[in-house]
Amino acid sequence: MQLKEIYRPIEKELANVEKMLSVSIESSEHKSILKISNYLLHAGGKRLRPALAILSAKATGHHMALSRQLTKVASAIELIHLASLIHDDVIDHSKLRHNKPTINSKWGDDVSITLGDYLYAVGFELVSSCNNTDILSCLSQAARLMCEGELAQVYERDNLDLLRERYIIIVKKKTASLFAAACQAGAIVSHCRESAGLALREYGLNLGIAFQIVDDSLDLIGRTKDLGKSPGADFKMGELTLPVLNLVAQYEKRKKIIDLIGQKDKKGAFDEIRERFINSAALPRTKEDVSFYIHKAKQNLHGLGDSPFKQSLFTLADYIINSMSI
Repeated sequence: MQLKEIYRPIEKELANVEKMLSVSIESSEHKSILKISNYLLHAGGKRLRPALAILSAKATGHHMALSRQLTKVASAIELIHLASLIHDDVIDHSKLRHNKPTINSKWGDDVSITLGDYLYAVGFELVSSCNNTDILSCLSQAARLMCEGELAQVYERDNLDLLRERYIIIVKKKTASLFAAACQAGAIVSHCRESAGLALREYGLNLGIAFQIVDDSLDLIGRTKDLGKSPGADFKMGELTLPVLNLVAQYEKRKKIIDLIGQKDKKGAFDEIRERFINSAALPRTKEDVSFYIHKAKQNLHGLGDSPFKQSLFTLADYIINSMSI
């Protein structure tokens, strides 16, 4: 199933988010900012995190009079996400995203870093306008955890002793924290009971962990035309992701894998790592890891009443695990 079908119950709300994103980041009087912002908005993206906020709010079954507040929250979450992507592209020296040149490859690192900061500021300006300290606290904490996770990931580069547990902690912070915050913030807007909000937060957390494991796997086994960017970015930066950790743990000739990891500037080494991963027990083991967190995410939804929005949350989980197919 395509995302468009999954998002069908919230088409109107996502359209409102797109309008607010345009108004928010194109409000500057500086032509240069308008030019870059316009490029960014039309560069593509799944809008997964704002969709999670909207679906979570509506899945609680509570009537929401504050629909504009939900639009603000969902838009702010996407702005925070876009800011993090721009900074990530600078850190990873990425040249492509969504099959288009990255901001840093078109305008340089200085512009990219400043634009990322600008988007963070605009996002939190939107959050502040909601006049809800619970939402502000939720998203502020997520932003802090994202930065902590990114710092930890950079620090652990080339660490062949990195443990699976440490990888999961980094992923929880760097990626899953915003998934969790999106779901929880949506629940806060809906004024649902606290237990429902916490369950949705856990759903988002587990979904986010699964999403990142899949993303790391696709960076190893995917193709440029499908990914929208060049594969092997993690390998080149010396980042040991779970697929590679599984390969090191399960491959008989462990020393050979470690030697290949050390040749991160050689495309041939990456190609060999890729083939060994695909043809070893590491690939099914990684799929089992994804399935584990997807199952946990779905379990977190059991307390919610049946609705098209709850069904979309279930289907999103299936969409993420199915995207790992090769």
